[in-house]
Amino acid sequence: MDQVTGEHRIDTVEALEALYGFPSGAAVEKEVDHLHPHYQAMIAAAPFVVLATNGPGGVDASPRGDAPGFVTVADARTLLIPDRKGNNRADSLKNIIADPHVALLFLIPGIGETLRVNGRAAITTEPALLERFAVRGSRPRSVIVVSVDTVFFQCARAIFRSNLWDPARHRARETFASTGRIVADLAKTKFDAESYDDGLYERLKSALY
Repeated sequence: MDQVTGEHRIDTVEALEALYGFPSGAAVEKEVDHLHPHYQAMIAAAPFVVLATNGPGGVDASPRGDAPGFVTVADARTLLIPDRKGNNRADSLKNIIADPHVALLFLIPGIGETLRVNGRAAITTEPALLERFAVRGSRPRSVIVVSVDTVFFQCARAIFRSNLWDPARHRARETFASTGRIVADLAKTKFDAESYDDGLYERLKSALY
C-alpha cells in the first residue's frame, strides 16, 4: 500500500463519494434486512457460497459447496450452514469466534445475478442441527448460524464480464501445476508430489462427507 501515494490516492469517504457519486434507485431499493421470498429462492438454488470473515490474523474468504440449498433458511432472519469435512485449518471458524461479522456471496450456475448477505455468525454443535444436515450417515462437525443484517442481489455485470458460466472459456486443469507439485514447491520439508497426486480427485470424491 505504501506505493499508492500522492494526489491521486483516494483515502477519504468524501473523496470516494466525489468520484463515484451516490447509489440510487434499484441499487438502494434491493437491500433489505431480511430474507425476502425472492432471496430465499436464490439461496435454495445455490450450490456454492463464499464465506468471508475477519479475525486477528486478517480477513478470510472460504468457498463452501454442496447440493443446491445446502445453506438452509431457518427463518426470515436466520441462515444455517453445515461445516463439512475439510483441511482442519478452520480459518473461518476461528475468525467467527474472534469477530462474528460475516459476509456471504451466493452463486448459481448459469445465473448472472449473485446474492450478498451480511450478518453475524455463531458456531453450534447442537445434536439436532447436526443430524438435520447429515448426508450419507455423516454429520457435519458443526453448524454456522448466521443472523441476517442486510441482504441484496448483485447485478450480473461481473458474471457477464468474466464469462464465468461459458463452457468455452473453461480451462483444463492440466494447464496449471498439479496440487502435489504446488505443495512440493512451497513446502519447507520434502514432499512427494507424485504420491499425493496419484488418485487425488478420487480420494476427495470418496470423502466428501
